[in-house]
Amino acid sequence: MHSAWLGEFLGTLILILLGNGVVASVLLSKSKAEGSGWIVITAGWAFAVMAGVFTAIACGSSGAHLNPAVTLGFAVRGASFREVLPFISAQVLGAMAGAALVWLHYFPHWRETADPGAKLACFCTAPAIRSAIWNFLSELIGTFVLVFVVGAIFSKAVSPSGPAPALGPYLVGSLVWGIGLSLGGTTGYAINPARDFGPRLAHAILPIAGKRSADWGYAPIPILGPLAGGALAGLALRWLQI
Repeated sequence: MHSAWLGEFLGTLILILLGNGVVASVLLSKSKAEGSGWIVITAGWAFAVMAGVFTAIACGSSGAHLNPAVTLGFAVRGASFREVLPFISAQVLGAMAGAALVWLHYFPHWRETADPGAKLACFCTAPAIRSAIWNFLSELIGTFVLVFVVGAIFSKAVSPSGPAPALGPYLVGSLVWGIGLSLGGTTGYAINPARDFGPRLAHAILPIAGKRSADWGYAPIPILGPLAGGALAGLALRWLQI
């Protein structure tokens, strides 16, 4: 039953269930965590990444990418693109499934929440200041850091035999926490096209009480920015032989 595709699907599902789940917990009305803020959201996303990576590995994806930008970046680094389309399909579908579970888990809270923008934020990202060029650059930089530093963490220079067993997911989760705290305030740090597109599509499809449009005008930014950042990081890792 185990396979790399299944690992990417289930790992991304857990990533989104816990990641978008913490956003819903903070933003939706009458949640016990309502208003608890950015530190809670960034910490929740870090733990979501850790849990998703463990799940993906256990279910058959040793790379545990959970992110088309990571998949593309490491494909560029290794000059091998065989896994790109299958992994991206698993990641997008897993993200949609995870978002649907968030909707179900918080079902009574959607009707209690008056702000449709807060409901959308439980599914996908939006910029603090809307500017296509700068929003794109923010996503590019954040994703470059993600892919490049993941490459460094698992490099032979840092750990000739690789990180200690089961340590890798904690290190990657810590990296995502750092990116969220330091770079996430501009766009909400999608840094993952599947994380944004899959739940945005789920928001458009699901019968969420009092929802607004899914803001498709902004949607290309958290897709193209991370893909560009991931590809550039892959080129840098290849050039530096990391």
